Amino acid sequence: MGKKRVMVPAKDLDLSTVKYEHEVIKAPHLTGSMLKLFVRMVEAPVLGSLIMSFLKKQNKMVEMLQNTVIPEAPMFKPEFPPQDAEPSVVIVDEERKPEDRVELALKCLPHYDPASCWSGDSLPSFRYWKIRDYAYAYRSKLVTPSMVAEKIISIIEDCNYHKPPTPLLISFDAEDIRKQAAASTQRFEEGNPLSILDGIFMAIKDDIDCYPHPSKGATTWMHEVRSVEKDAVCVSRLRSCGVILVGKANMHELGMGTTGNNPNYGTTRNPHALERYTGGSSSGPAAIVASGLCSAALGTDGGGSVRIPSSLCGVVGLKTTYGRTSMEGSICDAGTVEIIGPIASTVEDVILVYAAILGSSPEDRISLRPPPPCFPDLSSLENANTLGSLRLGKYTEWFNDVHSTDISDVCEDVLKLLSKSHGCETIEIVIPELHEMRTAHVVSIGSETKCSLNPDCEDGKGVKLTYDTRISMALFRSFTASDYVAAQCLRRRIMHHHMEIFKKVDVIVTPTTGMTAPKIPSSALKDGETDMQVTVHSVSAYLMRFIIAVIFLVFLPLPSLLVMTNKAFQ
Repeated sequence: MGKKRVMVPAKDLDLSTVKYEHEVIKAPHLTGSMLKLFVRMVEAPVLGSLIMSFLKKQNKMVEMLQNTVIPEAPMFKPEFPPQDAEPSVVIVDEERKPEDRVELALKCLPHYDPASCWSGDSLPSFRYWKIRDYAYAYRSKLVTPSMVAEKIISIIEDCNYHKPPTPLLISFDAEDIRKQAAASTQRFEEGNPLSILDGIFMAIKDDIDCYPHPSKGATTWMHEVRSVEKDAVCVSRLRSCGVILVGKANMHELGMGTTGNNPNYGTTRNPHALERYTGGSSSGPAAIVASGLCSAALGTDGGGSVRIPSSLCGVVGLKTTYGRTSMEGSICDAGTVEIIGPIASTVEDVILVYAAILGSSPEDRISLRPPPPCFPDLSSLENANTLGSLRLGKYTEWFNDVHSTDISDVCEDVLKLLSKSHGCETIEIVIPELHEMRTAHVVSIGSETKCSLNPDCEDGKGVKLTYDTRISMALFRSFTASDYVAAQCLRRRIMHHHMEIFKKVDVIVTPTTGMTAPKIPSSALKDGETDMQVTVHSVSAYLMRFIIAVIFLVFLPLPSLLVMTNKAFQ
């Protein structure tokens, strides 16, 4: 029997007693035949329960969820507490048309000077074209969307013959791309583009509906039990702005992994180093942007699935506030942590795509009552100077708990640059109960995932999942109703801790991930590897170390958690 533990109410916790504890994950990392054997063991009726019980005890999950009295009431959905108005932002009416919101966002960006990257009528040398680069080229008749489409189609088709294979898309229709591009080209010829996003090529993660493509969630069977009749709400908003959708991007199966490994359709590889992972679960969206094929993509994020691959691929990913974007039309639309967010090569492009897709569902507006969304006003030097008033909160022991000091050193250099160039003040903070936060997150997302997939698993589809997904599902099946309620009590408690921190600072700064892109084990390509979302091996622990708070609380004003992309600053 475990010894009963009683937590001090969050409001009475003495932060001077808080000691940072390095996270040590106790669980196997397996590939090949040992992985298959382990799956058989954890799925066995009695033996599987014993194994999962042992693993949870080893990682102090039983102690936290079942042997602890948590005084706070449960918080079953993220909440929006009252917030002071932010300086240098433009308030957005989310009821406006997507193209109108994009136009407003465009006015918030710094002046675009074509002379900085174009010379006369010639095309620039190779580099990542941003959204405004394409917009200028189209309007100057230097290139057309149809011309760009042919280049993209050619490259995507060639990907099938690369050695090693680099599968970026799960579903792709060249003729559909040509049709969309021709319509966009005609709008430019007639002088009637729909928005700055007209003719911009984007990929959509395979768990978001994009008609007429099926949504498989990178499984082999999801399209058999779930048909796609129309676009997801976010995708429909992009279409209304003239975006050209190239297809459904690869991903870690059902979003249940941090590496992007996928034996079903092939593992997407990091464009900067083909022997390394992209990170997951939005592996395809991040890789297709990092490769320069698309200016932007849509991903989903419930455990770092937008930010982790963006970090490892050196691009920009935004985990939008819960409820800011409608989840209608996505496979993962029934939980309390998952969001749809943009990935792009620059912050400016992320703002433009976010402007198009934002807009709460009617249900979330009623239940969450979020404040009006806003864009940062970057249009003038005067507004840019407000950066100097930011107070940056840094929990040094957490900040430095990384796989390699190269990461923390680079991020520390960024803080020094912000201080030297803009006058930002860095303030030491303490964030208590990080282990409790990680435990509560995995119980929450795991329970919600199991609830969503249970009918199909009971119908025999569970055995068609990849081995690492089946191990994750075995863990999720071990969670009880009382575990879930305890996790929501922790959620409110952790919310209180962060509310107190934000009375002292404006931003919490961390690296995005605790390690750079891990190498792909050759033995993991055929059958995958164990990669349960927090609780299995050190790779996942380092990749998710700094990710959880902004998922699990999701009340935070933008930008209140500054995560620094490791590769982008090297």
